[in-house]
Amino acid sequence: MAETMLRFVDVGRELPTKRAAGERVTDFNEVYAEFAAAKAAEQAARCSQCGVPFCQVHCPLSNNIPDWLKLTAEGRLEEAYRLSQATNPLPEICGRICPQDRLCEGSCTIEQSGHGTVTIGAIERYLSDTAWNHGWVAPLTPAADRGQSVAIIGAGPAGLAAAETLRQRGYRVTIYDRHDRPGGLLTYGIPGFKLEKSVVQRRIERLKRGGIAFTLNFEVGRDASLKDLRARHDAVFIATGVYKARELRVPGVDLGHIVPALDFLIASNRRGFGDHLPKAMDKGLDAHGKKVAVIGGGDTAMDCVRTAMRQGALSVSCLYRRDRDNMPGSLREVAHAEEEGVSFEWLTLPVAFQGTRNVEAVRLVRQRLGLADPAGRRTPEPISGSEFSLDVDLAISALGFDVEDLPSLFSAPQLATRDNGTLRIVQKTMMTSIDGVFAGGDVVRGASLVVWAVRDGLDAAEAIDRFLLARRASAGQLAAE
Repeated sequence: MAETMLRFVDVGRELPTKRAAGERVTDFNEVYAEFAAAKAAEQAARCSQCGVPFCQVHCPLSNNIPDWLKLTAEGRLEEAYRLSQATNPLPEICGRICPQDRLCEGSCTIEQSGHGTVTIGAIERYLSDTAWNHGWVAPLTPAADRGQSVAIIGAGPAGLAAAETLRQRGYRVTIYDRHDRPGGLLTYGIPGFKLEKSVVQRRIERLKRGGIAFTLNFEVGRDASLKDLRARHDAVFIATGVYKARELRVPGVDLGHIVPALDFLIASNRRGFGDHLPKAMDKGLDAHGKKVAVIGGGDTAMDCVRTAMRQGALSVSCLYRRDRDNMPGSLREVAHAEEEGVSFEWLTLPVAFQGTRNVEAVRLVRQRLGLADPAGRRTPEPISGSEFSLDVDLAISALGFDVEDLPSLFSAPQLATRDNGTLRIVQKTMMTSIDGVFAGGDVVRGASLVVWAVRDGLDAAEAIDRFLLARRASAGQLAAE
């Protein structure tokens, strides 16, 4: 093993080739090229094969990372792929959009010793794309029909992960989603330069061919109540995610061309699919020729600033009330944005928007960081007399998301929630306050990572399977009596 692995001392960390900023801002294609086979093997060989693999411990899916890195280094790519997908139903997606710098790579032992982390995410993406190209991705093959059905509300990562597991075990699965295409935020929220849509669509096509039904343009509460779905199916899994934008509460916020981040990103992704959106410019959903300000410092804000650059904005500024070191988003995404020409106004807070019909300027106040809050982040405080104005034609609010009022939307007042609106579940069973209705992903956690939604989808599928097996056994016992 020493000859194949443990190469981190004499081989440096290297990512796949990154497209030049001037080139990539002209389209929505992904930033990084593919690894070549020899380069993937070389980088995988840097793994130190730790006795206690912290990369695996800090992966929400407990992926067998050291094992598939070793197989990759040995050129056993099909085996490496099969091991990587054994714990992850969406490996090519997580390989692209997981914040590896905060999870597996951020916990890499050789990173702590100063040698630079193994490029785990890039190798995971390489393995998955190679598997698709070589036909190694097996069809979804269900077990014998159980005679029971499950409804899944939401076609995002949690719903897709649960659906695959349940279908493999022989359940009839129907996914209901409000959009006209499956995928949730994978399809409509995340820009193509981070996740090309063909990657999502080929995974969904595999699920369709495996017998999973998709009912689209369907809203629970409008087209059927939660009670209706519970009556149609033996169990229900709520995986709607979080879509309610947190509001800016400053004077002038009702001016035109001040838009929520998700509305802006959905419109951009729809155009990428070829949808005709004639009113997008009027509604402020197109940044072309505009001076753009994005308020927020998370990954959604980075998606917005980088999308605006690609749409041909005159200028793009990111306004964030803390400094770079205290941003909640990925520093890798910040670096990409800076390379692409985005300007960052650190330690600034909007206090008012100005204009007649549409926004023309935003009033800002400088901030300084004071004492740490209970989470350990220093609280921003305004600096007296530091107000200034920034001319803008389009302001995008990217302050995060909250859960919609699901008990009202679903006509299910008995659906219990926490104070922040997330659904209350029994952690061991993942069941809500309604018998046979389960929930997971952001609708339970609050806004979180795709990989955690996948984890919840897998756990929910296990819980639903146990529930339905117990119901089936109980029904059989009653029939025998």
